[in-house]
Amino acid sequence: MARYRDANCKLCRREKEKLFLKGTRCLSDKCPIERGANPPGQHGASMRRKVSEYGVQLREKQKIRRIYGVLENQFHGYYERATRMRGITGENLLLQLEQRFDNVVYRLGFAPSRKAARQLVRHRHFVINDRIVDIPSYAVQPGDVIKVREKSKRLDVIHMALKEAGRAGDLPWFRLDKAHLEGELLSLPARIDIPTPVQEQLVVELYSK
Repeated sequence: MARYRDANCKLCRREKEKLFLKGTRCLSDKCPIERGANPPGQHGASMRRKVSEYGVQLREKQKIRRIYGVLENQFHGYYERATRMRGITGENLLLQLEQRFDNVVYRLGFAPSRKAARQLVRHRHFVINDRIVDIPSYAVQPGDVIKVREKSKRLDVIHMALKEAGRAGDLPWFRLDKAHLEGELLSLPARIDIPTPVQEQLVVELYSK
């Protein structure tokens, strides 16, 4: 399976904002954005030219892809499905990304980042409705119950993530039971409730050209 293997902090520097790709490091003074780091590359410090409308749309698409950790072909597939769904295409796109199993694990607080959540899922540390699911892109549906497998309940990474993150407690479409290390997707969220600072309509405009 193809995946991004370079430094995650480069992605934040390129977008000139925090994408929260490295968990707690993003909240510390070690974050390059906190230190005012320039975009990566030889000419990063001199990138002050005016950005075109297309450039703005492209950067927004890249930002959303990087936040959720999906590659171009997969992201375009989500967009194509979003155009065939009822409702607003941009919101449909974002809802599909929010339903990804790795994102749900992250939102529940079982992992410090989506990248860590993806690894935990691939290593078969979770079950959905008592069935092992090791596909990060699996679409979690309302009513699905996500549990940490019995043999994985002592993993430090899960307990540390739960201790440091209170994400699910602020998201009304989740039910989280920390004592039993399980959570449930109660419903699909409204766009206004999704705490992802992106403008998905720019992606629709980009792909519509």
